[in-house]
Amino acid sequence: MPEVQEQRAGSMLAAVGLRLSDWFERWFPDAFALALFAVAIVFVATLFTGSTVLQSAQWFGAGFWDLVVFTMQMSLIILTGYAVATAPPVYTIIKKISEIPKTARGAAAFVALFSMASSLVSWSFSLIFSALLAKEVAHRVPHADYRALGAAAYLGVGSVWALGLSSSAALIMAAPASLPDAIERISGVIPLSNTLGLWQSIVIAVVLLVVSMAIAYFSAPPAEHARGMDEMGVVYEPAGREIGVRVRPGEWFEYSPVLTIIVCALGYGYLAREVITSGAAVILELNHYVFLFLITGLLLHWRPRSFVLAVSGAVAPVGGVLIQYPLYAGIVRMMTESGLATTMAHFFVAISTPHTFPIMIGIYSALLGLFIPSAGGKWLIEAPYMLEAGKALQVHLGWIVQTYNATEALANLIHPFWMLPLVGILNLKPRDIVGFSMLQFVVHVPLLLFLVWILNYTLQYVPPVFP
Repeated sequence: MPEVQEQRAGSMLAAVGLRLSDWFERWFPDAFALALFAVAIVFVATLFTGSTVLQSAQWFGAGFWDLVVFTMQMSLIILTGYAVATAPPVYTIIKKISEIPKTARGAAAFVALFSMASSLVSWSFSLIFSALLAKEVAHRVPHADYRALGAAAYLGVGSVWALGLSSSAALIMAAPASLPDAIERISGVIPLSNTLGLWQSIVIAVVLLVVSMAIAYFSAPPAEHARGMDEMGVVYEPAGREIGVRVRPGEWFEYSPVLTIIVCALGYGYLAREVITSGAAVILELNHYVFLFLITGLLLHWRPRSFVLAVSGAVAPVGGVLIQYPLYAGIVRMMTESGLATTMAHFFVAISTPHTFPIMIGIYSALLGLFIPSAGGKWLIEAPYMLEAGKALQVHLGWIVQTYNATEALANLIHPFWMLPLVGILNLKPRDIVGFSMLQFVVHVPLLLFLVWILNYTLQYVPPVFP
């Protein structure tokens, strides 16, 4: 009897997943076209705030360059993360892990678990490594749907990452050095024990992990409907590349580990000093994280030529990042300078009560995430209004941060912004995986809004403490 019920549940979810996948593959626009569409929507919306066409054009053009540093960081995360993952010692581990699942459903659930668990440590690690794991699993598991595996690999960034150690909002609120004065004057410093360390936050992470795995498992299409790598037009190629044999005297340094050892010693020395000076959490700061992956990748490849070949294999996924992220930077500037983001925040705050406030935060954060898909940058926009309103309504300020963290990832499930590195490695397009991600989204939205609402009753307001 349980087996029959499982088959029915699986058949229903798989059928819904396939219908959604077919619809999105047919109607979902290319990621670049969608970015252009978002620019147009926000531009029109700014005109209703009283802004002129020339003002909006000025904000868009000036804002185009606001994410240059972040765009470079993301590009280097892809390049260096790919280099680490394809280094012989690490790639061997990935291939060994990919042999664990034996069935198509088990493969989807396994990749989902790896993606979400690793994202609690680092979202960027999860994004790159889960993509490579999905590719290896698809190669080894017959009848596994490549689209479903891609969506499962994306679940870390689309669900629990902001409840983990690389949470932008929680880290900003806990570090006086990175906390803007305008926000600190409202809330003071909020320690991680009052955000990531709350048992209510841990409950949400566990529930999301279990539910998301179950959806990934039951929505995996049966063999007769599955589309593997071949059906998706993807040719499997091992990520590692042979470095060849040195043929010229001038190539000696390319094949020798001497320079690798020197540079890596300098790099690790720098990071050790940073940890001693600022604490271990400094490694989670994006610049240090990229630097760590750079020198670790170089060390694992041992020879400079091997590292360069690995980096060249990750160039294609970087293209979408380089051209699309600046467009979203222009969107951010238009929304902030025109007051559109502020107007939206005031609306949600005005209709809130102490008990419904977390729900309003969740809806607003998810909605704004469709146009500003940057957790840290979006929090800096929302925080002053959200925290001020939280004080007035006497809502636990740390819970406001965690409500934001739990719900801001919802938009990621249906937005191609963060999908680009992953689908680039998988040789897919966002439209190929967003159907299965939408299935997760439909379940996550009511589930998360319920959790942030009901768990809010277990918390009491604590006035901020200022130094």
